[in-house]
Amino acid sequence: MPTLENLKYPIGRFIPPPIITPSQLQQWITDLATFPQQLIEITTTLTETQLELCYRKDGWNIRQVIHHLADSHINAYTRFHLTLTEDRPIIRPYFEDRWAELPDGKTGDIQLSINMLTSIHQRLVFLLGKLNPIDFERTYIHPDANQEFTMGYLTGNYAWHGQHHLAHIKIALGQL
Repeated sequence: MPTLENLKYPIGRFIPPPIITPSQLQQWITDLATFPQQLIEITTTLTETQLELCYRKDGWNIRQVIHHLADSHINAYTRFHLTLTEDRPIIRPYFEDRWAELPDGKTGDIQLSINMLTSIHQRLVFLLGKLNPIDFERTYIHPDANQEFTMGYLTGNYAWHGQHHLAHIKIALGQL
């Protein structure tokens, strides 16, 4: 039987490499580019009943996971832009759990969030592909962690985040 940790982090926690290389960044950008299609493929035939399946006890259902992905990646998109246009910005965290309980997160049409994710990722991948290696060293401050992070870290974290929640969906569907 899987442990709670394995259910929460089925692909493990995000651990960035000590040195983020250009080839690693390119892989993460590719992961960001392909993520929306992966989400579409796993969700395209889901029924309303399947959307209510949870990946663990007291966890979000598939619908909430999909809407969370859109919410989170909108915030990531903003964080990238803040980091590129401001000197060490302090980003604004948000209450993910509360957002997931709002009516649009609990009962909204998943296609709305999938469309948002597709567009956000297209813009983000375009932007990241135009940056210089030094841009990925720009930093932002996350007040909850009381820590400074690089854009390279942010790129990897969100590439991981998509795969992390795809694994949650697969668990809920009994595919993992």
